[in-house]
Amino acid sequence: MYAIIRTGGKQYRVEQDAVIDVELLDADLGAHVDFEEVLFVSNGDEALVGGPHVSGYFVKGEVLGNSVGPKVTSLKYKPRQHSRRKWGHRQHYMRIKILEIGSAKKASHSKTVKPKEEGIE
Repeated sequence: MYAIIRTGGKQYRVEQDAVIDVELLDADLGAHVDFEEVLFVSNGDEALVGGPHVSGYFVKGEVLGNSVGPKVTSLKYKPRQHSRRKWGHRQHYMRIKILEIGSAKKASHSKTVKPKEEGIE
């Protein structure tokens, strides 16, 4: 079973026991976080597509710590003026382990989609 959630303006495909890096959240180390914006849920047999969210489903995670992304360097250069400026940036992320993907009740306002069987067109 997997789900697609939205947090920090980005979408993430998550499974149980997966570890993901998301934008910084207002949570402490070891705290449990709930992701309410579930956009898609699939259990292998059927898929639920939200419009825009799949109601009744949730994703729970635990904060493992903080991390940083790769360093991105930029350079501003003006020819014939002896002007150059170089700077760098490392984005900070929060590392989260997905504990559970579940449903509180029967999903409503969502469309059930059967995946295509391979080999049949």
